[in-house]
Amino acid sequence: MPELPEVETVRRGLEQRTQQFLIERVEVLRDRAIASPEQPAAFITALQHCRPEIWRRRGKYLIASLKTETGAAGGHWGVHLRMTGQFLWLEQPREACSHTRVRLWNRQGVELRFVDMRSFGTMWWVPPEVELTSVITGLKHLGPEPFSEEFNAAHLHQKLKGSTRAIKSALLDQSLVAGVGNIYADESLFAAGIRPDTPSGQLRPTQLERLAKALVEVLKASIGAGGTTFSDFRDLTGTNGNYGGQAWVYRRSGAPCRVCGTPIRREKLSGRSSHWCPSCQT
Repeated sequence: MPELPEVETVRRGLEQRTQQFLIERVEVLRDRAIASPEQPAAFITALQHCRPEIWRRRGKYLIASLKTETGAAGGHWGVHLRMTGQFLWLEQPREACSHTRVRLWNRQGVELRFVDMRSFGTMWWVPPEVELTSVITGLKHLGPEPFSEEFNAAHLHQKLKGSTRAIKSALLDQSLVAGVGNIYADESLFAAGIRPDTPSGQLRPTQLERLAKALVEVLKASIGAGGTTFSDFRDLTGTNGNYGGQAWVYRRSGAPCRVCGTPIRREKLSGRSSHWCPSCQT
């Protein structure tokens, strides 16, 4: 599943390319891709003759502020890529593949296409003056952004004190910190020198400081590399993310640790694979 760096990479690509993209025509090829309005036809009508003015990211959600052709507020267009959703920017006509879910064209025939192999990706249209969280309800439950002032060691201490949950599992909880998934939880715990199975409430203040700092640094490094591609992630041009080749532990089970040479271990925690170095993480 795309995590914060991948979603941020997509957000930047969308903002760069769609500010002058006046939507002339919309086609929904799979109704379940549209979560709201209930009828996909209403979604199509709402987006036609609008252009995305600003794209924001909240956790793993993408949200575009829409303006109509006359400059009036057009509401908001929300997107969650889920496991395999991706946008493609196509300046030349190309036949839709079987995984194409939504297609949007401008008057010049340029297409913005949403492709989703697993079909879990979701879109919403939120009317003007309607609170985003009343329609995109998942936004209500998100914790602070990792790059915000609210995210720090004190926040982690407050949320994790007394918890027996493994710290790796806690980092996957979007109410603790928004946008982090399996890849960057593993990478951040390695950078902080913390075992993924450590009970969250037992982490010392110095460890929490290291973890908060490591998480921010790892996410920034991955954004700079265009995200991670281990399976399906691509940016708008179809380009792979480059962070995967730099990964310290994720999907490197059995390979030598890049720091000490100890074989990287892989274990299941709460049903998710965790990768760690038994020598560097204690």
